[in-house]
Amino acid sequence: MPADNEDISPWWRQPWPWFLMALPMAAVVGGIVTIWLATRDADSLVSDDYYKEGLAIRQVLDRDAKAKVLGIGADLSAQGTQLQARLAGRLDTLPPALTLHLIHPTRAEQDKTLNLQPGPDGIYHAILPILPAGMRQIVLEPSDRSWRLTGEWRSPFTERLILRP
Repeated sequence: MPADNEDISPWWRQPWPWFLMALPMAAVVGGIVTIWLATRDADSLVSDDYYKEGLAIRQVLDRDAKAKVLGIGADLSAQGTQLQARLAGRLDTLPPALTLHLIHPTRAEQDKTLNLQPGPDGIYHAILPILPAGMRQIVLEPSDRSWRLTGEWRSPFTERLILRP
């Protein structure tokens, strides 16, 4: 029988049971948050056909070497929403079109592909989409994919970029 001067309250009004339950509950909540973070976005860094891409590395290196042999270079500049590319090198004829890939380093959904069409002055033009700020890998190639130039450019594209093999 308790003494008259002791105040006995129910267990849920005592601080120690709540303190002892807080750590396991924090682990459960942390696990749920971790599972939610892991499943909310697909892993865009891994290509679905990674094996084929691995086999194709030799062909990609050959395209880089061909650009070097031909001495191809490009000067890219952006004014507002207009992108311009000037080609230089030992080309018999200018390609009918160029493809420019703007590749985000980690988010595949932010990758963009632009088709550059030649103007009467021999300069290739395309409309530049609005992109979030950040670094982009640049791949410039003709429509027949016989050569390619690569580089890095930071969005927003305010400076000129000179691509060399």
